[in-house]
Amino acid sequence: MGTHITKFMRPLIQTINAQTLALGSGYDAKKQKDPSKSMKPIVKSPAQETALKPFLKWAGGKRQLLPVIHQYLPGQFHSYYEPFIGAGALMFDLQPRQLMINDLNSELINCYRVIQKQPEALIKSLQTHQNTPEYFYAIRALDREAGFAQMNDLQRASRTIYLNKTCYNGLYRVNRKNQFNAPFGKYSNPKIVDPAGIRTVSQFLNSRPVRLLNQDFEKSVQTARSGDFVYFDPPYDPVSSSASFTAYQQDGFGLAEQRRLARVVQDLTRRGCRVMLSNSSTDLIRSLYKDYTIKRVSATRRINSKASLRGEIDELIVMNYRPETGRLIEL
Repeated sequence: MGTHITKFMRPLIQTINAQTLALGSGYDAKKQKDPSKSMKPIVKSPAQETALKPFLKWAGGKRQLLPVIHQYLPGQFHSYYEPFIGAGALMFDLQPRQLMINDLNSELINCYRVIQKQPEALIKSLQTHQNTPEYFYAIRALDREAGFAQMNDLQRASRTIYLNKTCYNGLYRVNRKNQFNAPFGKYSNPKIVDPAGIRTVSQFLNSRPVRLLNQDFEKSVQTARSGDFVYFDPPYDPVSSSASFTAYQQDGFGLAEQRRLARVVQDLTRRGCRVMLSNSSTDLIRSLYKDYTIKRVSATRRINSKASLRGEIDELIVMNYRPETGRLIEL
């Protein structure tokens, strides 16, 4: 095992191509067509009918809620924005023709970039991992070592996906030092690598204009304009002191951030963007979005420090438009 860890840490002679950002600095939103002339209905073309699914398991993932979310989507939109991409269940399901995905979690966004640019190398790397507690904790401990900063993008993506597939409940969790700290999952035969899935996601990310960003959610939607659709799936407002799960990012996501997000939604509404937001069914969220369309839905959640608090919970879907007509609300 020790030899493999040393190899895993060894930097490649050649660095990853700097063009891991799709479209890079050459993308200019001002040169895009007028949205009123290019908005498309949410209908998959034959080329988009390939089934896509998330390559990671993520806290608060939306796969189970997709049928409900579909009932409230706007009928058409131009570009798709998802500032808290996570596992990307809705994005993969919609397969929008033009999109921006973002997350403050740099390791997560790095996975998307590596899958886009180096799918075969990533598959080969994932096939070398071992499902033992000794190996797991050795790989987990890499971000506590000085050499972690020298690991290249491919190595880091391989590590992140491996930990996600083998840690307890697929729980991406970091401590205040931004070190991964979820325990070993003790699964008998986890699917660490899914070659077909990785290749399909890579093909999707290379088949249309995609921007992959790693920045603050507010900054990530600065280019959104009238006719675009923005889906926010932020860290949820906790329904209890033990239900909070915002440790997927080092600085958390507290009251001040929830209020700032509400102001961003208000600004996007004034810009003419359609916005949908998912969050907990709490007094705070209902108060912040009292002037918007709110639908309550039920979801199953499996991540909580107390088993008694896992299971069916109420969530809210917030929209700045009337789902029946697609018309924006007036603030």
